[in-house]
Amino acid sequence: MEDLRQRLTQPSVESKQEASGKVISYLAITLIGGLVATILIFLTWKGIALFTGNHYSLWDFLSGIKWRPSDHVFGALPMIATSFSVTLLSGVIALPLALVVAIAITEILPSTAYKFLQPTIELLVGIPSVVYGYVGLTVIVPFLRRIFGGTGFGILAATCVLFLMILPTMTSMTIDSFRAVPKQYRNASAGLGATRWQTISRVIIPSAKSGILTAMVFGMARAFGEALAVQMVIGNTTVMPTGLMHSAATLTSVLTTGIGNTVMGTISNNALWSLALILLVMSLAFNLLMRLVSRKGVK
Repeated sequence: MEDLRQRLTQPSVESKQEASGKVISYLAITLIGGLVATILIFLTWKGIALFTGNHYSLWDFLSGIKWRPSDHVFGALPMIATSFSVTLLSGVIALPLALVVAIAITEILPSTAYKFLQPTIELLVGIPSVVYGYVGLTVIVPFLRRIFGGTGFGILAATCVLFLMILPTMTSMTIDSFRAVPKQYRNASAGLGATRWQTISRVIIPSAKSGILTAMVFGMARAFGEALAVQMVIGNTTVMPTGLMHSAATLTSVLTTGIGNTVMGTISNNALWSLALILLVMSLAFNLLMRLVSRKGVK
């Protein structure tokens, strides 16, 4: 009788598996959280060293228009302005085309087109950025040079490359947003006598608005943080941008070209870490914006 009572009261195999699963999950969450916290603390510590250790003015760093490490002059405004310029331009160009392609695939073309085009778009999403940069270097830059003259390197070339990079991502996410709209919405709209375009413009797009905005923000976040592809076509000149065909430099291009040519702990190296901190802050801002857009769509 006592043995039977012990068997009935002791934990089952399933409860033991659940307990071990919880321990593994908590350990994984702790590890990931620790890694993220370590990265944030390290980048913040290195990023503020220019202002705390070298006593460089934060205002001069953010508002200065000259970047001359040899003279200890670090004005990050040209790179910040260029980064936002190429990001906004590529996003504004890519979003309408992503909408058109997504509408065609989900609402107009037959289902066989979706089965063929969706894997193709996802394949384009996974292409390494260096491939897009090489296409820009060998195709886009010579084309712009023939059309507009000059070297062909500049903001316009970087915008074209980033447009090619983020268009598949934004298209894929927009397609998923359209397909998430319940079929009953389409049937109800058709039952009320609406045409296909009226259903698309007044029912489907408003219902998928949060997903569309999320796709736009996600694509722009990828464009803002892109380094290698932009570095290959933008010209890497640390001056304030004055035209689409003029060479410029982004935060990422200056980081990738300069971090290997500085000594750790010097003021020039600390200035590059400060640029990395700006990138981190902007990445967090993009992620926060995506969460806000998604939460608004859920409500």
